[in-house]
Amino acid sequence: MFYRLLFCYILTLCIYPVNAQEIVDSFKGRWALHLPGGAGWLEVSDHQGILDASLLWYGGSVLPVSSVNVTNNSLIVTRIQPVNRQLEDGTSRRFTVTNTLTLKPEGDRLKGIAHLPDHSGMGTQVIEFEAERIPELSPAPDLSMISYGEPIELFNGTDLTGWHLINDQQVNGFKAEDGLLVNDPVQHDEEDHISYGNLRTDATFEDFRLTLEVNVPEGSNSGVYLRGIYEIQVADTYGRDTNPHHMGALYSRIEPSVNAEKPAGEWQSMDITLHQRHLTVILNGTTIIDNQPVLGITGGAMTADEFSEGPIYLQGDHGRILYRNLVLTPIL
Repeated sequence: MFYRLLFCYILTLCIYPVNAQEIVDSFKGRWALHLPGGAGWLEVSDHQGILDASLLWYGGSVLPVSSVNVTNNSLIVTRIQPVNRQLEDGTSRRFTVTNTLTLKPEGDRLKGIAHLPDHSGMGTQVIEFEAERIPELSPAPDLSMISYGEPIELFNGTDLTGWHLINDQQVNGFKAEDGLLVNDPVQHDEEDHISYGNLRTDATFEDFRLTLEVNVPEGSNSGVYLRGIYEIQVADTYGRDTNPHHMGALYSRIEPSVNAEKPAGEWQSMDITLHQRHLTVILNGTTIIDNQPVLGITGGAMTADEFSEGPIYLQGDHGRILYRNLVLTPIL
């Protein structure tokens, strides 16, 4: 009897760690988060036996999570957000809010539920979503072997034919002015905040080369979204150290190799190639992102789907921006 029990004990030690590791491994990798009315992204990794993760939730940046663990065949992800709450005496106090995501296997996807406490501390928002595994990236393509189609002028210089707001309930700050595509989201003092929308092309595209010129006034900010999911940052960050949130970066994901932007108010050229989930950005004649892999969507993506055609869209809610000579050449 003793030896039988000993055998069962040893067998348990041998089997369960393997099964536990298999469960952990099933969550590792990159996941597209299909969220209600938006998109997110999650990467689960293992660093020397310690589970780690990074998360993009609707907007903002890709950020490391506070904790991640596997419990009862579920992946539990938490992130902590600092918030300011206004008190009745007119002062504010800084709190932290813990958001919890629980993901469970369901077929070849994960079924997720997020519990997001309200910033006021009154109640919790519950969001159900699905996670789909993102296929691994192929090696970087040989850009010298690309074949192109006919160039397409995205802006005719006269009106907004070929463009429309993503959300028609918002205000359109874009207009054609003296041959330029101008966004001027003006807010008026002592009046309600105006919600300005993002402008997208009617047409959708897959892989392409996009060239344009942009003029960024002092302190202004915008973004050029490729296929509606990858934001190339447009901002007045002249003279600052390189950063994945500065001019020409793939927002929060790929930092420019050098700072090649011009001072505010000057016209700047952007030459962007997106092919097989690899990105090249040439800013003012200098290559700042050289055929680098794109690991996932950026904040503000229209969808979590990285394998369908999508529009070019221009961020319209941050400040005055001027564009001209927007030309897209499809890759065949």
